[in-house]
Amino acid sequence: MSTEPDSSFPLHQHVQRWQWRDDKALQASEDVLACEVPAALVYNGLAHVVMMVSPQQLEQFARGFTLAEGIARTVADIFDIEVREAASGIEIHVELASACFAALKERRRQLAGRTGCGLCGVEQLAEVFRPLPALPHSVRLALPALNQALESLPVQQVLSQATGCAHAAAWLTLDGQLLQVCEDVGRHVALDKLIGCRALGNWGAGVALVTSRASYEMVQKAAAAGIEILVAVAAPTALAVQMAEQYGLTLLGFARPGRVNVYTHPQRLLTEAV
Repeated sequence: MSTEPDSSFPLHQHVQRWQWRDDKALQASEDVLACEVPAALVYNGLAHVVMMVSPQQLEQFARGFTLAEGIARTVADIFDIEVREAASGIEIHVELASACFAALKERRRQLAGRTGCGLCGVEQLAEVFRPLPALPHSVRLALPALNQALESLPVQQVLSQATGCAHAAAWLTLDGQLLQVCEDVGRHVALDKLIGCRALGNWGAGVALVTSRASYEMVQKAAAAGIEILVAVAAPTALAVQMAEQYGLTLLGFARPGRVNVYTHPQRLLTEAV
């Protein structure tokens, strides 16, 4: 993965700190902290959302977010992405196909027209459970292949090693090779970046691995991108499991070398190496 920022905003900065150990006096030292920058996604001149991001792989983030959120139907609907620095953050301008932009404006109009507590009751459930086509069953993973990926991932988490404050989303091949690692202070953004990279790469079959918990948003993003297997090193939520079952996604959690919990659709998994 690239460790260079996409703008003049730094990825991390050095700060002074004081440490306390046992009963000793406070000791002054230096720490390295991850930086987060507000990034506004602007579609055809219309500001849509502001996300806090690590300032790297921003084009990949914009592409992945646009696909995972259903704003674009395919990568061909995204004509151009331009990263611009603003006074207090970053603007990512996305040129979108006219039909997709019209659908986005209609979606925003419907949300803005609701009153009271906003999305509530049945309307909220309908919005949360975005309809997506059921995933195919074209991928088979031998679980021992996870061991190699889990053992080699930490050394490729450059931002996390420097700051201890970044999530990673990785793509691994079915034989356990790490093909791409994306990092960000936000777990959703890390996955968006991975989806954006995958959209332009000819990667073939594989598995998404995230170093965070698996929330329903992570499951939904993976399913929208056509990812059949999502592995998390922490726990899934109950809603994530429910959505994974509905979308036909194989969801794994608490992944460690030599062990993992399988929550949905285990038929894609083999227990022995192939």
